[in-house]
Order: sequence, then structure tokens, then C-alpha cells
Amino acid sequence: MKHPHHDSAISHVAGRSVYIDDIPVNELLLHGKVVYSTVAHARIKSIDISAAQQLNGVHVILLAKDIPGENQMGPVVHDEPCLAGETVHCIGQAIALIAAVDDETARAAAQRIQIVYEPLEPILTLEAAIEKNQLLAPARTMQRGDLEQGFANAKFQIKGQLRTGAQEHWYLETQTCLCIPGEDKEMNVYSSTQHPSETQAIVAEVLGIAKNEVVVETRRMGGAFGGKETQANHVAAWTALLARATNRPVKIRLFRDDDQKITGKRHPFIIEYKVGFHENGMLEALDVTLNADAGCATDLSMAILERAMLHTDSSYFVPNIKVIGRAYRTNLPSNTAFRGFGGPQGMAGMEQIIDHVARFLRLDPADVRQKNFYGTDDRNITHYGQTVELNRLHTLYDQLLTSSEYHKRKEAVDAFNTANEFLKKGIAMTPVKFGISFTTTFLNQAGALVNIYTDGTVLVNHGGTEMGQGLNTKIAQIAAAELGIDLGAIKVNATNTSKVPNTSATAASAGTDLNGMAVKNAVDQLKGRLSNLAAAEFNRRNNDSKSTSENICIANGIVFDKNDSTKRNLKFSELTGLAYLHQISLSAAGFYKTPDIGWDKQIGWGKPFNYYAFGMAVSEVSVDVLTGEVNHLRTDILHDVGESINEGIDIGQIEGGFIQGLGWCTLEDIKHDSKGNLLNHSPDTYKLPGIRNIPKVFNVQLLNGAPNPRAIRKSKAVAEPPFMLALSTWLAIKDAVAATHPNNEEPILPIPATNEAIVLAIADLKKNKRV
Repeated sequence: MKHPHHDSAISHVAGRSVYIDDIPVNELLLHGKVVYSTVAHARIKSIDISAAQQLNGVHVILLAKDIPGENQMGPVVHDEPCLAGETVHCIGQAIALIAAVDDETARAAAQRIQIVYEPLEPILTLEAAIEKNQLLAPARTMQRGDLEQGFANAKFQIKGQLRTGAQEHWYLETQTCLCIPGEDKEMNVYSSTQHPSETQAIVAEVLGIAKNEVVVETRRMGGAFGGKETQANHVAAWTALLARATNRPVKIRLFRDDDQKITGKRHPFIIEYKVGFHENGMLEALDVTLNADAGCATDLSMAILERAMLHTDSSYFVPNIKVIGRAYRTNLPSNTAFRGFGGPQGMAGMEQIIDHVARFLRLDPADVRQKNFYGTDDRNITHYGQTVELNRLHTLYDQLLTSSEYHKRKEAVDAFNTANEFLKKGIAMTPVKFGISFTTTFLNQAGALVNIYTDGTVLVNHGGTEMGQGLNTKIAQIAAAELGIDLGAIKVNATNTSKVPNTSATAASAGTDLNGMAVKNAVDQLKGRLSNLAAAEFNRRNNDSKSTSENICIANGIVFDKNDSTKRNLKFSELTGLAYLHQISLSAAGFYKTPDIGWDKQIGWGKPFNYYAFGMAVSEVSVDVLTGEVNHLRTDILHDVGESINEGIDIGQIEGGFIQGLGWCTLEDIKHDSKGNLLNHSPDTYKLPGIRNIPKVFNVQLLNGAPNPRAIRKSKAVAEPPFMLALSTWLAIKDAVAATHPNNEEPILPIPATNEAIVLAIADLKKNKRV
């Protein structure tokens, strides 16, 4: 089967898939509970746990002083205590841990713990953090050309600002971990984590033991989207501490409301820009400042800010450009990785700029976009020095504008708006150019362990994690294709740090690229051994020396000499049995590192990406100008995935990524009160995309004839890039809002463009306020 279904699809539907909470444990299992701060910033004056300790069924209550190792779980910078000791820095920061016989007892014990705070002044907004200069780290700068001369050459200049909001990951499986103590210091950790090796490291640090005492295993996650890249470490560390203290199995599964209160979100940004351009819409100079709300700790904020800066150009060449990035500390939970990892914020700013320029000049934004696309010769170098190779932007533009009938529909939208006062339509086209690789270059590595058994079946271990995205299905397909055997003979095992060590997170859309290549490396080693054996066996059977290892092929489970396949062939399973008899190893460790990339972070120049993924979308909406209600009429997507390994999975990722992006762009509005309390922390108050938000006409196509020579089997990453295609819907809404003004003026419309934001933007236009 060329494009098999997800390897867990049937088990999911039948309810047989085993998640952390489904793992059977004996009667010794205890349930963990996290007691967290209820104030945003304060000194802890006292903690009284005596009443909670007396509750029947409570086995242990741990505070910061009880941590045997290091009281830290910051993945990059150690500025994030595992448990707060003297000071709390956000509502949701962990203070105490409880292990009890059941959830009910643990919750009752939590109610009995008395914590006295001495309040300190909190910083709860990005604006306040900027005003007080609460920088997380020194500002970063990337630049190219002569900005001053560029503005002098430009005929027009405009300034503007864009605010983008936070977003909750809302994975179906909340943060969960099960820890089972082994002999002596050993700890077995079953974690819903995107980064088992980092989870292993954090658990070892808090327990004060070596990494070889900790085994982390992840069979699957019920969603992650970046939220379990670093912050799954927290729950794992807390669970491990309780398991060590009690010497019994302990499980923590966060209640949905607690999960949303404790965990970080997508970083809110305030983007400020000044752009210089010509009367035809060509950009000449751009000065952009990205301000990010990091929350109370570093986490991955600087890497996220860096990727936002790298994607500030979106898909456009700007000859003179300067990008400054600043991350600020606030008294909110530490914001963290989220699908796109800063790319959406950086690209949203640039798409706003293109729209602003087009509306200023009274030009079609799609035409202005096309004019400024990266091209060839001197217009294909980014502001950080990388050449945009195998550029698909112009091909996508030509094909999509034809297939979506953009120009015809644009005329129809304009005619509709002329004829209607209270209902307006909008249409927009936006591109995606997304760099694929970890920008921290050393992370671009992966390992694998491939075992072939004597019956011809194969067990594949790799360092990536399955979070629903279909990684294991693609890895199985790669292994089968590279070995030349049936997919049914391949099994992909749970990710385990004792099988494949020192791995990178499954993130940056690089899971298939890196781990697929590592599996191929292991398979190539095994094929080399088996080819030598097969040639020798064919020569023995035919009493000659005609067969050589170079002529041995494997296809459809048959091993043969391509020069004489009729007489010289045997089944793959027969050959693997012979390998055991001839004492030939049928196990190989594979490794891969991405070649020819690297850059200087300090000066912001080099080649951080292995390649670019491209995509394009056209979206059309209607907007009720009285209520702000949006009706998603149609979206057409054409996306570049190279040569698809699995079309069904890739299209599913494109559709899902777009809808999740739609949530960020239009619906998901994180609200805090004046004390830092998260107000919408449950599914009844946090607005997620539903079936009514899916475009009524939703066309998704893959770009044909666009192989990618820089990745496994000429494919391309697909997980993150489609998220940014949803910017087309946000700008289509903005197009409809602009139509409420007689001169089609530029509206002030933030992300998310909620009903409220839309109504306010329309009211603002009526008052003739401008950016």
C-alpha cells in the first residue's frame, strides 16, 4: 500500500491504544497532586503542611527543601525552580507535591495546606514589561543593506504596529507521567514528552543521580504541538520526586483546568515597523522590532524569538532590512514552544506590512506579494545570508491563483461589498516560506536502532516521538522501502532512552527528516551485511563466483541477483535465518546529522536551514459588521511537501495545521484578570475551532513534480508550515473590515481577530483613527 493509514488508527477507534494513563500498575500505585501558587508574585512567608499530613491515605508531601538533587528544571537557562522555595513568580508555579492513595485524597490534602504570602508587585502585561525594561536577555539584531539609504531612496514610508495573542496548546491528553522505581537508584519514567532525552536529564538532575539510572519511554502522546517539548519535563520531575520519596509507583495526570493554569502558551508579541516602498509596491527598506512576552522564565523563549526574527521576511526580498528582537519577563507562566515556534508571529508582521502597503497604494495585495517574492540572482538572499534555493513561490502563485479563480472572485467580492452595507466579504492570498531545521545547529542529529529477526520481521527504534502526527507510520514506510520488504513486516517500537540515547526533541518539523535518515543509515549497514551473505550463498548454490554484493537487490521481500534473478533468488526471511547461522549481526545503530548547515548566532548570518517548505492559501470570508461574526466561505491551499511519503498523513497535517492556525488567528483569546488569574482555563470558556469554523469549501492540494533532494526519499517536512496558511483568513477578515470604510482604509486588527476585535476595528475606522 503506497499510502497506508496511520499505524494506530484502528487501535484509536477501537479504544485499544495505550496512553500513559492506560498503563496497568499494581496496587502500590499512588496518585500525585501539584499544589501551586495562587498569587502572581510574592514571597512565601510560611507553609503549613501538618493538617494535610494527618489525612489518612497521604503518603508524602514534598517541598523545595526535600529535593535530593538540584531544584531546577530550566531546559536552557536554570531560572525555573522545580518547586518554589522563597518566592513565587506566577500563578500556577508549583510549591508542594502530594502522593496519596487516590485523587480524592490528594485533592483533600491540597485543601489543607496553608501558604502565607507577602505580595510583591507583579508585571502582568507585555506593555508593562517593556515600560519597566524587564528584558529576559540582551536584544538580538539581524540586518542587511543600508537602512538609512533605503528609506532615503523610498518614495513612501509608513509606520504600524501589530499585536498577536497567546494560544493554548489544548492537547487532548493533558500533561501526564508515571514513574516506577527500580533497583537501587533506578527510575523508569513513562512520560508524555516530545523530548525523552531532556526529560531523562531533568529527572536525573532533580533526583541527584546519573542519567544511566533513568530510563524514559514514550509510546505515544495524545497531542503536544510544542507544549510537551520542555514542559512535560515538569510533570516528570514532580512525579519522579514522589516516586523516589515513597519508593512506590506514582502517577500525575493534570486536571484540564490545572494544566491550562500551570503551563505556558504561545508567546504574545507586539510588532512595530517602519517600511519604505515605491509606487509599484516594491519594498525598499524595513525596520522591525519584535517584542515577545516570555513569561516568568526563559524556557525556549530566545530560540523562539530567534525563529520569529528569521521569518520576519516571510516570503519577500527586502534589500535593506533591520530586525530587532527583545524578550521580556512577566509574572505569568513561562511561555513555550508552539507549532511554528515564533514563525507565525514573525510572518504575521510581514503579511500585515504587505497588506498595509497595498492598501496605502490602492493595489491588490496579491499583486504586491507576487512582486516582492524571493526570485533569482540578487533577489534570493535572506536578511540572514541564506540563499533561497528551489524556490516554489512563483509556481505556487501561478497555479493557485488559477485554480482558486482568485481574480474573478476578487471582483465578485468588491461588487458584493458595494451592494451590501451590513454584510461584507473579504478575500486574501498569503504564502509560506518556512525554514526546516533546528536553528540551534547541534540539535540537527538523530539516532536509530534497527533489529532484524530470523523470521524476517524488523523492529525499528528511533529517537523521535509519536504525538499523533504519523511519524511512526512514515518511519515504518521508510524502513520497508529501504529494505525492500513488505510494510507488514515492520514494527516501530516505543521511543526509549535506553535504546536510542542523546536524541533531540521531536520538533522543528524535522522528525521524519532526521529520524528517517538515521533509520536509513542503520538499514544501509544491514543491507551491506546481507548483500555480502546473499552473494556468497548464490555462488555456493551455483558453484561459481558470478554474484557480487553490488548486484544484490531486495524487492517485495525477495533477495536476488539483478543479473540473474531467475536462478539466484531467495526469500528475505530465508536470508535472515542464514545470517544467524553464519553469525552475522542483524542489529545496527544508525545515526544522521544534517550536512552543510550552520550560522553565527551573534551576528545573525549564515545558513541555519537545510531547506525551505513552501505553501500558499486563498481564503474568502463574510463578516457581519454589526456583530463581528465571521462566516468562512472557502479556502484553497496548494502546499509543497516534496515527494510525499504518505499523502493521506500529509494532507491531514495540512488541514489540521490550517485549522489550528485559524484558532490562533480568529478565536483563541487568552484572558487574565488584574491579578494574573487565567480566566478561560477550561473547554467551556476557552474558544477552540469547531466544525462551524471549518471553511464551507476546503480544497487542499499537494504541489506535484517538486522533489526535495535534501531530505529522506525526496520529501519535505509538513507539520508546522501549514499553520501559517491561516494568515490568509485573518487578512481576508481585515479585507472585509476595510470595506466598511468608503476609502478602504487600513484597519487596526490584531490576532486573534475575534468578533469583539472586528467590531472595535470597524468602529475605529468610522472614527478615522489610523495606525
